[in-house]
Amino acid sequence: MDAALTDAFEANRPRLKRLAYRMLGSVSEAEDAVQDAWIRWQRAGEGVTDPAAWLVRATTRLCIDRLRAAKVERDAYKGPWLPEPLIEPMTDDPVEKAEEVSIAFLLALERLSPLERAVFLLHDVFDQDYAEVAGTLERSESAVRQLASRAREHVQDARPRFAVDQDKAMKLAAAFMAATATADFKGLASLLAEDAIMVSDGGGKRKAALRVMVGREDIVGLMQGIAWRNGAQSMSDFAPARVNGLPGFIMQLSDGPSVMAFETGEDGKIAAVYVVRNPDKLTHVK
Repeated sequence: MDAALTDAFEANRPRLKRLAYRMLGSVSEAEDAVQDAWIRWQRAGEGVTDPAAWLVRATTRLCIDRLRAAKVERDAYKGPWLPEPLIEPMTDDPVEKAEEVSIAFLLALERLSPLERAVFLLHDVFDQDYAEVAGTLERSESAVRQLASRAREHVQDARPRFAVDQDKAMKLAAAFMAATATADFKGLASLLAEDAIMVSDGGGKRKAALRVMVGREDIVGLMQGIAWRNGAQSMSDFAPARVNGLPGFIMQLSDGPSVMAFETGEDGKIAAVYVVRNPDKLTHVK
């Protein structure tokens, strides 16, 4: 294998992984898509004058194929679907832009068709011009512009409208975990916005709510039921982490790990709690 081809691919690998994760909402599937791009690059890379453009094009098309193939599986998914969590240690500077990997943003992308998703990400997130995007997707530039416009209508509400103090947000998340561990449900209620939501994804393989919990009382009632069935958890079972740019925790439970992430609202209270319990989405979590 020509060292120059290997070097060209490795120079682009981080960008390809970022693109594939946003396209697929899965760390493991993103890694597989990039690996498939590598295999294609080994066969076709010789003589390519713009490796970055070629690799982005190949990875985008591979992701579109995966999204189309997964449609039936996604439609039959048991309970709410959440993206596979992207974990970064709290001690490190964030590698990813929080607004581009936030759970709300990735859920908004799920409402797009594969082509809309690709156009929006390539143009609005990865700064390709419309001509480049049209070439990647083998569509006319006017068609690409229409796809981008439709995509923005769906995604714009998921963009953050205010800045969140990350230290305060982490303290709020830690207070939620502490209140849960000590069965302080009055304290728990005080941390939640009145219209807060909780989304839990067990994928039919771990116990999880089969609907989105809506409102402070709904969430507290669920947490009371979990405490009654399972007993109190020790705070030592919870490790802080940055989850999709949000403050969160990795929990080691009797049936395996779970990941929680917390979104703060404009009122300084918890607006959303996201819980991933599906073991298929946690193979990379330690």
